[in-house]
Amino acid sequence: MSPETSKILKKKKKQVLENWFNGQLANESLKEELVSNRDARSQSEELLEAVLQKLDAVANNITPDEDPAEELLETISLTRARNGYSPRETGVYIFSLKEALLKTLSDEVRDVKTLYEESLGISKQLDNIAITTFETFIKGREEVILRQTDEITEISTPVIRVWDGILALPIIGTLDSSRTQVVMENLLSQIVETGSSIAILDISGVPAVDSLVAQHLIKTVSATRLMGAECIISGIRPEIAQTVVHLGIDLSGIVTKSSLASALSYAFATLRLEVKKNTKEPKN
Repeated sequence: MSPETSKILKKKKKQVLENWFNGQLANESLKEELVSNRDARSQSEELLEAVLQKLDAVANNITPDEDPAEELLETISLTRARNGYSPRETGVYIFSLKEALLKTLSDEVRDVKTLYEESLGISKQLDNIAITTFETFIKGREEVILRQTDEITEISTPVIRVWDGILALPIIGTLDSSRTQVVMENLLSQIVETGSSIAILDISGVPAVDSLVAQHLIKTVSATRLMGAECIISGIRPEIAQTVVHLGIDLSGIVTKSSLASALSYAFATLRLEVKKNTKEPKN
């Protein structure tokens, strides 16, 4: 890419911006429910200025210490990812800029060979920018997914104080190593805070139990016992019982019950508590 081409594009900056913004409108890549047209235009103008600086540096063989275009692209890509834009919409956003630059250049350069060579140079730089955009976009979406996963994990592992001295922890979904750690931390901290002596792990919501899940459960039970509390596993369905037996997993040292109600009755009996039905009519 030659310095002359860079000068042409900088001189025609306003025209490039108009072509680019019109291209965005034509491709329906603007979503006013996510970002207003005014903010989108301001963002586009800022990015165009940074890209033109980058192209000028490339044309003059200058290697700057910092790349404002790349930094701005990362910010825009992360923002768009968090705002709900799809990768395709973000890609169209960048490629429409390339189209605007090439269109402006074709209006100014008449020599076919020169236009071809300069267009290749611009395309190469904008393609590299697009790659950076996609990489950053994916990174942004991964951050969103990880945050949501952490939030779901916290929500899906609540420790409930069902009675004085009795805690219940219903587990929903797959139990892996990282989630087991969260379960242990939540359960053990609640045992300390409430002084409970019995903890019920209800696995009714666990879709399947294999050897790995069983090992995680055993570790949780062991940690609970080290804190001086008895642990009961409830929600043992027939298919889970068959799987445990088939895999040769030894749960003989652990109290297991088919339902949370059965586990709660066992816990009451252990604590020598008795629940009686009140036959008296309630007073108004």
